[in-house]
Amino acid sequence: MTTAAVIGSGFGGLALAIRLQSAGIQTTLIEARDKPGGRAYVFEDDGFKFDAGPTVITDPTCLEELFELSGRKLSDYVELIPVAPFYRLLWEDGTVFDYSNDEEALFAEIAKLSPDDVAGYKKFLTFSDNVFREGYQKLGHEAFLDFKSMLKAAPQLMRYEAFRSVYAMVSRHIKDDRLRQAFSFHTLLVGGNPFKTSSVYALIHALEKKWGVWFPRGGTHALVRGMVKLFEDIGGTVRMGSKVEAIMADSGHVTGVRCADGWSGRFDAVASNGDVVTTYKDLLRAHPRGQDMATRMMRRSFSPSLFVTYFGLKGERPDVKHHTILFGHRYKGLLDEIYKGGALPDDFSLYLHHPTATDPEMAPAGHSAFYVLSPVPHLGKLNIDWEKEAPRYANSILDALERRCIPNLRRDLVTMRTWTPKDFETVLGAHHGSAFSLEPVLWQSAYFRTHNRDDVLSNLYFVGAGTHPGAGIPGVVGSAKATGKLMVDDLLAKKAA
Repeated sequence: MTTAAVIGSGFGGLALAIRLQSAGIQTTLIEARDKPGGRAYVFEDDGFKFDAGPTVITDPTCLEELFELSGRKLSDYVELIPVAPFYRLLWEDGTVFDYSNDEEALFAEIAKLSPDDVAGYKKFLTFSDNVFREGYQKLGHEAFLDFKSMLKAAPQLMRYEAFRSVYAMVSRHIKDDRLRQAFSFHTLLVGGNPFKTSSVYALIHALEKKWGVWFPRGGTHALVRGMVKLFEDIGGTVRMGSKVEAIMADSGHVTGVRCADGWSGRFDAVASNGDVVTTYKDLLRAHPRGQDMATRMMRRSFSPSLFVTYFGLKGERPDVKHHTILFGHRYKGLLDEIYKGGALPDDFSLYLHHPTATDPEMAPAGHSAFYVLSPVPHLGKLNIDWEKEAPRYANSILDALERRCIPNLRRDLVTMRTWTPKDFETVLGAHHGSAFSLEPVLWQSAYFRTHNRDDVLSNLYFVGAGTHPGAGIPGVVGSAKATGKLMVDDLLAKKAA
């Protein structure tokens, strides 16, 4: 029997485990924490359910495909609810912009701010459609293992000016500063600075328009639980609360894993959904390849971290949409400080998640659940005692929310918890506490990102945000498709030999 282990049960690890098990490879999924999900964990406080991480689902077809591999349906495991508008955008001057999939309504929203930009937006949408077709549908699920594969993709990447930033391409077509922010902020959801991230990432706009924005009934973790159930239904094995402390390896291949609880297993292949630096530095510390790659990886540029505040309120808040973006009085200047580090900016831009706007059962009856996140420099660029800083920073964020969109927040506050860059580092093993792994810039994309299969250890693989194509649910599920194809082909070829 051909066997494989997948370390980590984030969306990438879950999707890969499902693919391998569906292909007849006996797969064991190993998770260190008490619940599956990785960054898509769930907290339950005082009757409130707080999804810890990703909350925006934009390509349900990539999830449906996982269930169809074994003749099942996603809808039999979890219900996806459409979210409308996709986002409400708020500025300090009181401007409100509803970003929806209703084309005429969106044109009207644009015209309210800048009538001349309606035509420019249509041109930007055409560009977004083109890079979506080339960058996501054609290349998003392919593994770039050698430079030749990158050269094959280069003509199309050059055609769509991948060397320019998302913000530069938006600005070519749209003149109003607020609208430039409205159509470039998406890269922040995958850890990228819109002023540096390749224009290929403008595809996110077309992806949302094609398939919409969705939320699982019961929260993002309901989708995680549904994927775990599917994996077990088709014969997969899950080891929960078992932390991998070493990937065992000989000279040119890995042989298995050893866990901190004393359990160990031998496998024909091992894939890591963990942090790429931590995998090489800690799990492969006994092998020369581990230390060599860890040294190389630590020279790379990593995405910022996040400061997240989860809170529950008495009363319902029907005026607050499911997804709200609150822009501060600065855009480029604030992003420069976040990505360069050195200090914690006094101001912030925020993403506010209000799941009870779509699913009231995420909170006790008559209550509302929220989380708000603020991008902050990662630990490699900001030396700060987050244990001391967290209460002050959280209070300043809640003050801003009360002033701008949630009146009487303090009066109605029932429960609150925070999650800091230090938590990303210590709990999730994220290098520098980065929330999205490697920064998604052109020189760290495709071939230049961590390869889906290691170049030296022939049966060691990677899946998730640190490998191609990158962060976000469609990205990590896409990485599972690329890695899964490699693993299945490699393992079946080995079995046939």
